[in-house]
Amino acid sequence: MPFYRRVGETPPKRHTQFRSPQGSLYAEELMGVEGFSADSSLLYHRNLPTAIVDAVAVPDERGPLLPNHPLKPRSFRTQDLKFGAAADAVTDRRRLFGNADVTICFAAATADSPLYRNAAGDELCYVQGGAGTVETVYGALDVAEGDYLVIPTSCTYRVRPRGELRMLILEARGHIGPPKRYLSARGQFLEHSPYCERDLRGPTEPLLAEGTDVQVLVRHRAGLTRYTYANHPFDVVGWDGCLYPWVFNIDDFEPITGRIHQPPPVHQTFEGPNFVVCSFCPRKVDYHPDSIPVPYNHANVDSDELMFYVRGNYEARKGSGIGIGSLSLHPSGFTHGPQPGAAEASIGAEFFDETAVMVDTFAPLDLGEAAEAAEDPGYAWTWSGRGPGS
Repeated sequence: MPFYRRVGETPPKRHTQFRSPQGSLYAEELMGVEGFSADSSLLYHRNLPTAIVDAVAVPDERGPLLPNHPLKPRSFRTQDLKFGAAADAVTDRRRLFGNADVTICFAAATADSPLYRNAAGDELCYVQGGAGTVETVYGALDVAEGDYLVIPTSCTYRVRPRGELRMLILEARGHIGPPKRYLSARGQFLEHSPYCERDLRGPTEPLLAEGTDVQVLVRHRAGLTRYTYANHPFDVVGWDGCLYPWVFNIDDFEPITGRIHQPPPVHQTFEGPNFVVCSFCPRKVDYHPDSIPVPYNHANVDSDELMFYVRGNYEARKGSGIGIGSLSLHPSGFTHGPQPGAAEASIGAEFFDETAVMVDTFAPLDLGEAAEAAEDPGYAWTWSGRGPGS
């Protein structure tokens, strides 16, 4: 993260003696990325964070990923996905798409998740609906509709919904953060950035829990392992640094507009390894007297474009079957654009009331079991109004 935070109790100097009221040394843990050469935080534990008493391999039952073949634009309805009566946001998330860089899942959680740690990369969660608390080794964060939550690699956490919590979840093979063009050389948000430090929320106090023989499910590059720790991992009395989980709400993104239609990079909110995430928010639209506010037809020759429609009315695809909770996948190799008639209908519009999250990947997205379960089979033909053989 681009700025320093200090939470709870920490000593005045790094890597020096820091003792509990009982006189024992707190156990210092450095959480850092890129081999001691990038952002890090120092956490101070009551107990050894290394003390495990068991490690068991756990089957990873997500099913296969299948290529988008024949190559087609596709649409999916997350609102049609089925979840159990006591589903959680970790073990019951369903895989929609994936490639070597990112896995994209959806969860509709009503039960507390197990303690979990993704050791293969950062996670980015977008809360489509509901609310809950995400408890982490750094402290707790409340999340609600419209929140993006960034969880750094190897951060132990659990999700506790209040009612039903619906989330789109990106699991990266690497790190997720603000686009570098928004940041100074020293990591401060620049004036042209559509959001800044004031818009971000991080943990504000330690989260202390007691317990012995506590299980933590860990995703790593070879699969899943369930560790049993001698003591509860939520035993951090304080930490400081620039690496921690944080929340940013999509309503705090300030849209960049212009006299004519602005390209998707003006909506970029995050970047990850070989993918970007954009936020399309309610905004004043193009104000050139001859402007056409909806997008022009375009071919993403280097990327797959995945759009998640979360609020309002998405003008460009009105009439295609897209609704709140839908996802559209427009792959590289296919020219896509507005619904027939949308360009003409948009002329004279001054404001778009639409909210959507877009993920552009620079490697093709394969389809998971949840995509098959939620696909609208007629979507590909909505530009022509004719299906195969007609």
